[in-house]
Amino acid sequence: MAQSTAAVAVSEADPTLQQDEPRAYLRIDGLWKYFGEFAALRDISLEVREGEFVCFLGPSGCGKTTLLRAIAGLDLQTHGTVLQAGKDISALPPSKRDFGIVFQSYALFPNLTVRRNIAFGLENEGRPRREVEARVTELLGLIGLPDQGDKYPAQLSGGQQQRIALARALATNPGLLLLDEPLSALDAKVRVHLRHQIKELQRTLGVTTIMVTHDQEEALVMADRIVVMNHGVIEQVGTPTEIYREPASLFVADFIGEMNQIPARAGGPQSVVIGDAEMDCLAYDFAKGTEIVAAIRPNDIIPYGGADDSSGERSRASNTFDVTVDSMEFLGAFWRCHLGNAAFRGEELIADFSINAVRRLDLREGGSMTVELPRDRLMAFACPTAGQE
Repeated sequence: MAQSTAAVAVSEADPTLQQDEPRAYLRIDGLWKYFGEFAALRDISLEVREGEFVCFLGPSGCGKTTLLRAIAGLDLQTHGTVLQAGKDISALPPSKRDFGIVFQSYALFPNLTVRRNIAFGLENEGRPRREVEARVTELLGLIGLPDQGDKYPAQLSGGQQQRIALARALATNPGLLLLDEPLSALDAKVRVHLRHQIKELQRTLGVTTIMVTHDQEEALVMADRIVVMNHGVIEQVGTPTEIYREPASLFVADFIGEMNQIPARAGGPQSVVIGDAEMDCLAYDFAKGTEIVAAIRPNDIIPYGGADDSSGERSRASNTFDVTVDSMEFLGAFWRCHLGNAAFRGEELIADFSINAVRRLDLREGGSMTVELPRDRLMAFACPTAGQE
């Protein structure tokens, strides 16, 4: 369910509520990109605010890199317009656009020192030598490599090389920074460290930034807003919290984090019927009896004591029922439990419980317990159509 209108919600909202918000620095309107008869991008409309960090997120082949390349002028769109700082750049070549770009592969010049790599764009602009040297020294300090200027790229680690590539992209003070999966070639620990450095540097400089990634955690940590894409369209645009907690479609719900998806029927405006059990849920507009998908995140399921617990705690909550613990997986910070319930007619629930909860409730494989599906976290979506991911 594409929601390109969500991307321009800022412009449709009450203007009196936006007086203190940054202006739209980049505006994309009705953008299409065809490769032969294949539509890689379909009617993309989006605004990126000045100084904002936006992530294009989606699976391989969803169109996120194609959209980034259209913004950069590396692959011109078939239809549609791109405006940067109020200027129509739709037909301009990359050399005439105001951006810096960092690729996954670093793309540093192996025969030039770190200083010369960073200085490359400045020297091409004919900047005075003293100004170039001062700018390079400033950037080396900003990226935390003040003493590495005389080394060559091959003498640096992957994370250091990517920081040099970032400094080179920022050297000319571009109005827009484009990052094409810049961390995907690095190992996990370096990736975590560098994503915090990139975000801190972006905030310090205030440069409008767009990053392409397929890593959900990376997008949630780094972005001010996330643009979730699928099959060449925008599924949803929102803050990381909105994308995670309020997914606009089943695709977004499934792609961002873990999600239980349970075949169900619409019971009423705020209830779903799963097997023989009817439960309260968030409001929706499906007609009663419609085949739908009920969805809840594993970490939103609330554990209580065993089914024979007489404390009365569970009786005060709706949407509680007894389950058996079919299997348990220890994942370090939590236990992932596979739960069975006869009323669900064979549909299994996956729940993530903290180590403390498992210890406190003495949960074991083969045991029984009571769980709650909170009504404000239980969602309902239309069933996916044929061919839909």
